Amino acid sequence: MKSPLKILITLLLVTVLFSCKEAPKTNNRLANASREDKNGWIYLHLAGAPADIGYQHGFLASKEIDTMIKVMQYYLPSSSGKTWEFYRAASARFLWKKVDKEYQDEMKGIAEGLRAKGFKYDSLDITALNAYYELPGYYVPLLMNKLKPGSGDNRAPGNCSAFIATGSFTKDHKIVIAHNNWTDYIVGERWNVIADIKPEKGNEFLMDTGPGFIHSGDDFVVSKSGVLITETTITQFKGYDTTKTAEFVRARKAAQYANNIDDFVKIMTTDNNGGYANDWLIGDTKTNEVAKLELGLKNFKVWRSKDTAIIGSNFAIDPKLIKEETTFDVNDKTTSPNARRKRMEKLVYVDYKGKLSDTTGKTIEGDTYDALNNKDAYNRCVIDGHVEEDPMGCKEFNEPAFFPMGAVQGKVTTSNLAGKMQMWAHMGHPGGADFLAGPFLKKHPEYVKTQGKYLRNMKAYPWTLFSAAAN
Repeated sequence: MKSPLKILITLLLVTVLFSCKEAPKTNNRLANASREDKNGWIYLHLAGAPADIGYQHGFLASKEIDTMIKVMQYYLPSSSGKTWEFYRAASARFLWKKVDKEYQDEMKGIAEGLRAKGFKYDSLDITALNAYYELPGYYVPLLMNKLKPGSGDNRAPGNCSAFIATGSFTKDHKIVIAHNNWTDYIVGERWNVIADIKPEKGNEFLMDTGPGFIHSGDDFVVSKSGVLITETTITQFKGYDTTKTAEFVRARKAAQYANNIDDFVKIMTTDNNGGYANDWLIGDTKTNEVAKLELGLKNFKVWRSKDTAIIGSNFAIDPKLIKEETTFDVNDKTTSPNARRKRMEKLVYVDYKGKLSDTTGKTIEGDTYDALNNKDAYNRCVIDGHVEEDPMGCKEFNEPAFFPMGAVQGKVTTSNLAGKMQMWAHMGHPGGADFLAGPFLKKHPEYVKTQGKYLRNMKAYPWTLFSAAAN
């Protein structure tokens, strides 16, 4: 007969063994995710099911997402005349129902990750955040023009300077693509996420973006499929359809599912709502072909070639689209888009033709030569824009004198780098200049009331090479 002590030990062992065997497995939603802060950027690796990708994003970047939403809540009433609740309501009324379920799940996951860190946001906050460009810049002007024709003109954002090139225009005859993001500094200084997303379905992709965004937003994407994507917005565009699919949904779907240029065009033009109307620059490293999709609401046109360079600085070129959907004056040489176009043409088609590479791409995106006045300058006319130092402001973007806006970061990649899922990124002015909020507000106190609370220094960091986690 066993002693009481041996019986007790046996019972304990059996209990422990069965407890271990029956214990539910822990679902660590962060197991496949990571964050690294480097040279002004937040690098996020996100992987898994849509809800888990969202949760990882919301959890790992919770403080930055919280701040970005607070910036919107503070800034949008003065810049657009509408409150955050207005944008939440618009998201609920017509945006959310047109969002694919996987992206609904992802945005719900972001909100869940935020709540896990103590921030009280829901999926409508995340939807309104992702629609930052199209609701204030396209939907609100639509409402304004319905009440008073012309009152909503010039509200569409004018963002970015970019090019894509291939064939005889590049050093190795393969694709080079480069872009800098123009936006208000109060937002752009926080546009500092490099996201490597590896979804359950579709292609892994690497992009720059803002915290809380499921799409790039300013649009620079490297896809595992070999597709490269960027864009510049169409200046003074008019038009928006609330019954169609949001631009941010279509842009995300194209980043994830486009396997070639035709796929990209089909995704972006299907159920197009006209939001964030762009000249899209697309490359396919598998075929060495590049293309331009000029996408309005009523009109779109595609150009493509295996031996060309295509530039973008917020100017449309299709006469029909310009006439029917914009108020842009193509003959006004003093506007930012036309001045930058002149400079980009000189650099891309003359100075660096046959020499375009990641190195020259960095140089172009940081260029500060004013082709309108033939001098080095910081103003609205240079590729690395500095509207905060321009006494003319930027009328075509509805921005007054010395408005704190311009180029906030830059990105460059090539076929060879993209094959390794890599890209160069530069936080702050690509030309290397710092923006200092304190001295600026002291010199321009007219912006203290509307921007002073959240306008921060925007330091220029060095160019940094980012890779997808697997590489």
